[in-house]
Amino acid sequence: MEILLAIMIGVLYAAGIYMMFRRSLVKLIIGIILLGNGANLLIFLLGRLVKGKPPIIAEGSKYLSEAYADPVPQALILTAIVISFGLQAFAIVLIKRTYKVVKTEDLDQINTFDEFE
Repeated sequence: MEILLAIMIGVLYAAGIYMMFRRSLVKLIIGIILLGNGANLLIFLLGRLVKGKPPIIAEGSKYLSEAYADPVPQALILTAIVISFGLQAFAIVLIKRTYKVVKTEDLDQINTFDEFE
């Protein structure tokens, strides 16, 4: 399972970087989304995949004796999902406004438009 996730992370990073190199604002945002999802999977994988119980210490014990699921990577991923959703929403609104003003989403044409104005 960990090998499959590692391969999937590599594919998401490669696809995200490839999409970011394209000359379109929409493809740039798709690349950022793919990179964000790859980073979330990487955090999840670094937290180790274990089937365990919640990290609650029983009464009379001083430490956990059984396998437990670490909640910190899950909390980090949840926070990252919320932040990336906000970034994506802002970027989509920004692209819509740029397209409304410039009438194109090609980065080369947007750069030449700025030089003449």
